[in-house]
Amino acid sequence: MVMITGGAYQGKTAYAMQNCGIPANEITDGKSCVPEEALKARCITDYHELVRRLGDECMTFTEELCHRNDEAVIIMDEIGCGIIPLEKSERVWRENVGRCGCIIASHSEKVVRVVCGIPTFIKGGHK
Repeated sequence: MVMITGGAYQGKTAYAMQNCGIPANEITDGKSCVPEEALKARCITDYHELVRRLGDECMTFTEELCHRNDEAVIIMDEIGCGIIPLEKSERVWRENVGRCGCIIASHSEKVVRVVCGIPTFIKGGHK
């Protein structure tokens, strides 16, 4: 498993395509996919949005994903920085994304943070 994280619009998907050999037609969108698709997807982008849609089931689902689809490339935005949201539901979502990110990172061979298209390797090495 490979986890790619970073801020919005920083080149995470382009990095996955170029460096993990993921063609565009093999990228599943976490904003709109059904969870069963994610369990089989080669690459899931916007995983943080799937976490939002899963709600309280997100951590259980993430564990299942890591065990059933351990070759996947998971792309998720860092959403824990900045102003703390006023809405409780947004704070819960932010916490859930962080917890799911920790689960994914613990199961990943490589964790990469992409900023301005430049990768920084948090876990595992280059290539």
